[in-house]
Amino acid sequence: MSYGIKTMVVAFICFMLLGFSQIASADEFSAWLQGFRDEASAAGISADLLEEAFADLEPLERVIELDRRQPEFVQPFHEYLERRVTDARVAEGREMMARHAASLNRVAEQYGVQPRFIVALWGLESNYGRHTGSFSVIQSLATLAYEGRRGAFFRNELLHALKIVDAGHIPLARMTGSWAGAMGQAQFMPSTFSNFAVDGDGDGRIDIWHSIPDVFASAANYLSRHGWQDDQTWGRPVRLPRGFDADLAGLDKRARLSQWQQLGVRRLDGRALPTRDLQASLIIPEGVDGPAYLVYDNFRVLLRWNRSNVFAVSVGTLADLLAAP
Repeated sequence: MSYGIKTMVVAFICFMLLGFSQIASADEFSAWLQGFRDEASAAGISADLLEEAFADLEPLERVIELDRRQPEFVQPFHEYLERRVTDARVAEGREMMARHAASLNRVAEQYGVQPRFIVALWGLESNYGRHTGSFSVIQSLATLAYEGRRGAFFRNELLHALKIVDAGHIPLARMTGSWAGAMGQAQFMPSTFSNFAVDGDGDGRIDIWHSIPDVFASAANYLSRHGWQDDQTWGRPVRLPRGFDADLAGLDKRARLSQWQQLGVRRLDGRALPTRDLQASLIIPEGVDGPAYLVYDNFRVLLRWNRSNVFAVSVGTLADLLAAP
């Protein structure tokens, strides 16, 4: 057999194998989807919605690519903070606090969460509502549930998403979000929506995509339900003495502010720490020669929102700048 013919044969075999693989994958997804439809139906999801949601539904390769890429990318702490807590974001956040002062104050009184933290979360999650994601939440979650790396988690989220649509909170076509299924201006996962989102404007629906009162009330309710204390802040940047023992840092260690004071820890400008003797942990994301923060219980609440120290520091830093004169 000549080289040219061999090449053609190999190419044909590869083509056939690829085609078979695609058909097999389509058959597998169809079978998976039918199993999920049975589960959703048993959970009370309407047949009409299931038909509409899953008509011609296919896995979205882009979602799988983004999911698999995540563990490979780690942004340095200082770069993450600088890119998210910008002068422009601070300026716009202050404008938003003034524009929505009445709504924010009502929410603060009802839920016990300072407005600056609600606005800081809003700014970091969706840039004050501008970037909420354009992926179909149903397609993204179905893709991730089928793909299997965290299949059980995303299967549960998909069921919650369908319940949200079935309850009339958002039309199916308008349920968009991030590639991972985070939704609306608060970027809630569907289960978070089910457990913590609330109707802030009193119209009988919960719309964290378009209703700013719903966004504010839902964010505040989440923080409040996880133990937020409105008589405290999140923490503060501090200065460490030369030769400080790095082994004292970590969220698993706590000491009172008076004890940190005795160890030589000071405010960033060199002044003494506050006299209110709160329990605090020290975090040093880039080692003892990098930025250091004493963080309080509210910081741990922010970690319930997003289990990332740098995210929680970013929220606290932005919130402090929003309140600065």
